[in-house]
Amino acid sequence: MSAIPSERRTQALALLEWLEPGAPKRVAENLDGFHDDATEILLGFAFTDVLAREGLSLKTREMLTVSMLAAMGTAPGQLEFHIRAALNTGVTREEIVEIVLQVAVYAGIPASMNAITAAKSAFTSV
Repeated sequence: MSAIPSERRTQALALLEWLEPGAPKRVAENLDGFHDDATEILLGFAFTDVLAREGLSLKTREMLTVSMLAAMGTAPGQLEFHIRAALNTGVTREEIVEIVLQVAVYAGIPASMNAITAAKSAFTSV
């Protein structure tokens, strides 16, 4: 990583901070410890190039992200993070519950059960 962070990296970390205060330090340290370009590439794409786009509100994007991660069933850490982020964007606990119930219909009970575990953990940490 260059001595001066790129604007893309700065924007990505700023959005991540808005979604969950304190997260940028943890995430950037983890990614930078893997490779100097990892934060720029991964967070730049996800948070600057896609999540920050106009067209959908951040609240809607977080609801979609929660539902997709829950349906995948393979990213419990990211699911819990995005449930907290969704709550921070104004999504209610009741809406999270409805998303998790909807996941059961289209992705299956096991995926929903995993999402329930993540939601319960996220609910206790906000």
